[in-house]
Amino acid sequence: MLITIDPESTEPLYGQLVSQVRGAILRGDVGPGDKLPSARDLASSLGINMHTVLRAYTTLRDEGAIELRRGRGAVVTAKGLDTAELEQSARHLLDVGRRHGVTLAQLHTLLDQEASP
Repeated sequence: MLITIDPESTEPLYGQLVSQVRGAILRGDVGPGDKLPSARDLASSLGINMHTVLRAYTTLRDEGAIELRRGRGAVVTAKGLDTAELEQSARHLLDVGRRHGVTLAQLHTLLDQEASP
């Protein structure tokens, strides 16, 4: 799993890490039982403070996506991320787009515009 950050982004570093790990789980790059890099190792490799990584991991733990265990580190849970709401929203967006004659490419463009800071 490749994790990168953009120091020029307006999104906080911990938020970027949360997004990167969520994306990796949703894509299936990491799954239940997979261990994430230790906070110390990840912070060192990215050149950021270890507490920034711990804040991201705590956020993911609070969402139920990972477990934090002393001596074991951060492990993706069997639950991972609950994608049901995301999938339902995506289906709804596609349905509305179809009713209005919006192409998938146009929806992508709209989503990219909304995601940009």
